Amino acid sequence: MEIEQQSSNQTHLTVGYDEKLPPLQSFLYGLQHVFVSNVWLDPIFVAAMVGMPLALASNIVNAIFLAAGFVTLIQATKLVRLPIVQGPSAAFDSLMISAGKANGLAAAGGGILLSAIIVFILSITGLIGRLRVLFTPVISGTVIFVVGVALSGFTLSEFLGGASGSPTFATVTTLSMSIPTTLIVLFLSTFGRKKWRSFAFLIALIAGDIIATLLGQTHFSQIGTKAWFGLPHFLPYGHLTFKWDSFVMFFVAYIVAVIEAMGVYQAGAEMIQVNLDSRRIRNGFAGESIGSIISTLIGGFPTTAYGQNVGLLRLTGVASRFPVIVAGIIFLILGFVPKAGAILALTPDPVVGGIFLPAAASLIFTGISILTKMERSDVNFTIAGLSILLAIALPSYFSGVKGPIGTFLSNSVLVGTITAFLLQFILITVPGWFGKKETT
Repeated sequence: MEIEQQSSNQTHLTVGYDEKLPPLQSFLYGLQHVFVSNVWLDPIFVAAMVGMPLALASNIVNAIFLAAGFVTLIQATKLVRLPIVQGPSAAFDSLMISAGKANGLAAAGGGILLSAIIVFILSITGLIGRLRVLFTPVISGTVIFVVGVALSGFTLSEFLGGASGSPTFATVTTLSMSIPTTLIVLFLSTFGRKKWRSFAFLIALIAGDIIATLLGQTHFSQIGTKAWFGLPHFLPYGHLTFKWDSFVMFFVAYIVAVIEAMGVYQAGAEMIQVNLDSRRIRNGFAGESIGSIISTLIGGFPTTAYGQNVGLLRLTGVASRFPVIVAGIIFLILGFVPKAGAILALTPDPVVGGIFLPAAASLIFTGISILTKMERSDVNFTIAGLSILLAIALPSYFSGVKGPIGTFLSNSVLVGTITAFLLQFILITVPGWFGKKETT
């Protein structure tokens, strides 16, 4: 099975991970990575849900752009050296929104900062690399699958124009933008040859924006309100504070983000046939934690490896890390030039959903492909099946519950990841201590 999978991956990739490209191609491929990642959507979404004033909303966007750019660059060139884009983890969205609505962003920052410092220490001492033995195919596959499912909810909301009852929900105008965008991605990534397939997402984005302009859905007035140059403020929410309940919630979320990133590392390394050794893992998480510390101090939230961009590698066949380096540079420019970030925001939500949908679907398939490598036993089937079931079904029952429990149980990534680890510990690790083997 593994040999067959490797062979499949090798024939799929058209550009190797260390293969240099002409500058224009690197720029265009890098631009695809920028648009497929939700580095630019995540902070906008959180700021809108919290109801932040314009100044703070702009600050969080700038902070995350700068942190994502810095970490993406250092990861691709010096540390983990994989074609993976860094950005804010979805595991923190609901926690940041809850903290923001309760005027607790200073305490959230304190919890994130301490969590990042702990992970940094675990990384440089090599302890985090030893945790790799815990990331069995059933864990990694389940986590990647659940992340894909979590992204699908957000993606479909963009694709359909919001929730049911929204004025733009599933209207002719909305679907006239989202459906053609997705169809172009699917057609070019499936049947396209060479450059047509490689630039499937960028071509679809341009086509979607043209359709949106013709339909009068592109609002250029947003660009004029943004400054040419801007810097995020140091500690914009005031001096960081520490509260145990806030720290515990954010530390759990941070560990989930680490688990998510480990799965992304494994999926990316497997796809490009690179050995994911302890040194890469140690360097990667050290870089991520440094980025999270910087991001927190200037008003952002933690950075982690993005699964969507692994989906992009699979669909386009371009695995070179040089376009990822370009993506990092673009993020830095967007962080320093708010007006450039506003240009990205011109793309209407249905077009964004249209290019995200195939990437989320590919991420789900990546999780499934990892799960096929697990030992086929009743125990593993139980771990994967129950974790995925709870991740999909449980959050809807706790979406209106207040407090830490509601925040935790309404987050599908947190639920799926923690369930998978608990079940593996109870059903495999503990029986192993007593010399009992699982039965197939």
